[in-house]
Amino acid sequence: MDTDTDARSLSAMEQRGSSDRTWLLELAGARNPVTRSRDFTRMALDTWRWSADATDDVLLLVSEVVSNACLHGGGPGVLVLDRTPERLRIEVTDGNPAPPVPVPAGSAVPGRPGGHGMLIVERLSRSWGSRPGPDGKCVWLEVGPDGVDGPLSPSG
Repeated sequence: MDTDTDARSLSAMEQRGSSDRTWLLELAGARNPVTRSRDFTRMALDTWRWSADATDDVLLLVSEVVSNACLHGGGPGVLVLDRTPERLRIEVTDGNPAPPVPVPAGSAVPGRPGGHGMLIVERLSRSWGSRPGPDGKCVWLEVGPDGVDGPLSPSG
């Protein structure tokens, strides 16, 4: 985000539902979808008062799944952040019905970037998967509340 006005505009236009629970960002046709997704996710996590360490991991996960939608899915459609006391669920839709396939550890081409995104998702998330959608698929992942395995505190 370049200005505070842009941040307020993004939050007001693209947050859906209760700010305590679910945030939705339309990405279809958007410029810079990875940056927009990270900025949007940071706003949600700041609203939910997540720790800096947990925020960094979630931002990395969002970057990976949105990047994969850009590279392999014809572009991302929607990013959904859904928070409950037990977990944060991240969902990204794209236009490719094929499920993501993690590259086996050690099989990426040395010296070339890429090929590790789903391995990062496997290692940093509690669980992940994909489900078919009407126009492609939805890739989802879950992390524990505030980056830990356990329920959120009542104040969180």
